[in-house]
Amino acid sequence: MTEILYGTPSMKLSRSSKTAIDPLSDVLDVLGARVTRRTRIEASGRWAFAFPAIERLKFVALLRGSQWMMLPGCAPHLMNEGDVCVLGRSAYAIASDPAENPIDGQELYRDSDVARIGGDDTIGIGGTVTFGAGSADFLLDMLPPFMIVPRSSPSAEAVATILGLINGESDRGKMGSEIVGARLADVLLVEAIRAYAGRPDAPDIGWLAALSDARIGRALRAIHDDVARPWTVAELAALAGMSRAAFSAEFTRRVGQPPLSYVRAWRLTLARAALTRGDGTVASIADRIGYTSQSAFGHAFRRAFDSSPQALRRLIDNDLQ
Repeated sequence: MTEILYGTPSMKLSRSSKTAIDPLSDVLDVLGARVTRRTRIEASGRWAFAFPAIERLKFVALLRGSQWMMLPGCAPHLMNEGDVCVLGRSAYAIASDPAENPIDGQELYRDSDVARIGGDDTIGIGGTVTFGAGSADFLLDMLPPFMIVPRSSPSAEAVATILGLINGESDRGKMGSEIVGARLADVLLVEAIRAYAGRPDAPDIGWLAALSDARIGRALRAIHDDVARPWTVAELAALAGMSRAAFSAEFTRRVGQPPLSYVRAWRLTLARAALTRGDGTVASIADRIGYTSQSAFGHAFRRAFDSSPQALRRLIDNDLQ
């Protein structure tokens, strides 16, 4: 039986250029990802601080010294100068020694974005990446909870350059340093994700691995480039240069869900983001993402988010009043 999703071949979401869409850029842009807070820690001696699990991405980078990263269910990991990691929604702790008992790290930054504890043998920076209301799940569900990029990694050249710029910018303290630092933090996040995906020892499963794969990545780029098209597994398999069965199995293994489930999830994520922004009527949004039937769109949306698109639109409209 041919699998198909409702859609209109001629409909595309607006693009800023004619080039094929890059899925990572597409997802970060649509979800409204941005570094909303940047922090710095300077520490010496014995210390340990814990931070709770929240709906965010977080990068942590070492500008000097070393520190231990600790996540539930993972062995402690030593980070050294120049190393960067990206964290998902997991709780985590940082420490001078993994044997230290961590205290609440949020108290460190209650009144300031800079924390100083006894000296500056270790200097680290962090960036909290938040998303538009209710939009984080699509990305956070597909990323590993902990992505480490050692300074020694062959793919970490750009990361090292950006860390140097960030460190230099904080030392200079010149006009415009806040906006420059914020932009550099945004770039650091993307470069760290790229570098993690490009490591020779990076896992071969997961969304990032799928994007890096020549065949599955081609199909993912096609989906993001024309999300409203009525995609079939056979069409996507042909783009990947694989048989239908082999493509479906490999896509599912790497991405964690079947091809058309991914198409549906991304369409509905686009719809929720558009509704949250107030970007069009329910009917126009349904049409824009490829649903020829508004009732089919409403049913799919309700099944995914436990709320109708009309209810979300009313909630947003009321908040704007």
